[in-house]
Amino acid sequence: MTDAWRLTPDASLQSLNTFGVAARTPCLLELYDTAALPAVLGMPQMTGAPWMVLGSGSNVLLADDAPGAVLVFRTEAISRAADRQGHAIVLAQAGVSWHRLVMWSLQQGLCGLENLALIPGTVGASPIQNIGAYGSEVGEFIARVQVWDLQAGRQDWLDRAACHFAYRDSVFKQQPGRWLVTAVEFALPLQRAPRVDYAGVAEELQAMSIESPGCADVAEAVIRIRRRKLPDPAVLGNAGSFFKNPIVPAGQAAALLAQWPALPVFGGDGDATRKLSAAWMIEACGFKGYREGDAGVAPSHALVLVNHGHASGAQLLALARRIAGAVQARFGVAIEPEPRLVGAQW
Repeated sequence: MTDAWRLTPDASLQSLNTFGVAARTPCLLELYDTAALPAVLGMPQMTGAPWMVLGSGSNVLLADDAPGAVLVFRTEAISRAADRQGHAIVLAQAGVSWHRLVMWSLQQGLCGLENLALIPGTVGASPIQNIGAYGSEVGEFIARVQVWDLQAGRQDWLDRAACHFAYRDSVFKQQPGRWLVTAVEFALPLQRAPRVDYAGVAEELQAMSIESPGCADVAEAVIRIRRRKLPDPAVLGNAGSFFKNPIVPAGQAAALLAQWPALPVFGGDGDATRKLSAAWMIEACGFKGYREGDAGVAPSHALVLVNHGHASGAQLLALARRIAGAVQARFGVAIEPEPRLVGAQW
């Protein structure tokens, strides 16, 4: 143990994943100072076997024990630099809790991240998944990402364009094992009207008796919706929405709508595609509130797989595959998991 890092051999990961599944790693390395990263990466535990980075474990399913060392960033600084071109420039270290950053930005009077309130995870994980909710995606507000280039062995910056952000996707997912995200620089607009046009947000604000909402009001509305819809991982193990909403050709979406008029359909990633509601299809297949032993689906939201206490990662994965198979059989649509799978392939 040093001020910069701590090493724990044969460590449990149960408290480090929000599913709460029992899994272990032969070596847990917690990093408190990014400057020590080169030394940590040179340790025998990091060079002799495969290793992985774990944030808050809120977007991962440990289907088995980690095959090698697990690196956790404990860097938690947030700072604001000089404003630039109508934007506030905020730098957050990889280990910062995502929700903490959202609330910090609102306390500073800054807007942009409010629709992403209460998303679990860390800042370092946010660009990898290009996290999004209620009509916003984080990639819209990222100026650049500080990375450690594992191929070149040096620190670098990737600007927004280089990150290739797309729906729940980025260059970090497209080229796994190339970069470690060490910090993220955000450009938050100094003047911005709150985004309230996503389903449920305007209705929640109305229920709060707010007619002219500010950004903090939108954040509060989103927090209320999420707490009502999604189980608290501290009470019922889960990783939030487990399945991505599938994007299909517009013609396929039209054919599905003709057969199932209630199926929610949204704009896709262009004029030729549409995004379908995975939750609606899963619920239509009868899985909302379903349970197999301790592996189940939340009764409040069909997208959320839950651990009722002692489910293994393998059991949760088996249920996810069963759900995906049922959706494919009934609707002819493939759905894929959002969380990263460890110890298994989809």
